[in-house]
Amino acid sequence: MPHEPALHHPTPITRPPALAHPTAAPISVLPTGTGIAWVTLPDGTRTLAYTHPTPTDLAPAPAPPATVPGWAKTTALLAPTVGGGIGAAGIGISYAAPGLIAMAEALWALVALIAAGAALPLILRTGRSTRGRGAAPVQHITQHVTATGLFGRATGTLNNR
Repeated sequence: MPHEPALHHPTPITRPPALAHPTAAPISVLPTGTGIAWVTLPDGTRTLAYTHPTPTDLAPAPAPPATVPGWAKTTALLAPTVGGGIGAAGIGISYAAPGLIAMAEALWALVALIAAGAALPLILRTGRSTRGRGAAPVQHITQHVTATGLFGRATGTLNNR
């Protein structure tokens, strides 16, 4: 066997460099609800894959907590205002109380004065006797007033007997 020369190719054949496998994003970075999840294949390999929704995924979301109604917020905001107004009124009444008491006493004194003034002529009349003196003649005054129309000028006569 003769020695055969090796066939040489003008350009050497090189292998491509090994491709670096991109790393997958952690599951926490993936958006939720996309149907992508880590799954374990029958041969034990874990990989990201599209998944079908499970009945627990389709369950309705729990109702959000009930919010406070608007009327309750308004009432809660008005309560301190009303309470403050009542407190201010109480303070004002406490400052005005001595004056009110003095005014009440003055009004009672005025009532007593009016009562005494009304009773004085009655007391004086009962003290007089008509015996010994002649009775004073009774005087009669008659007045006659006439007016014509709604805004007419009134005229009158006075008869003193």
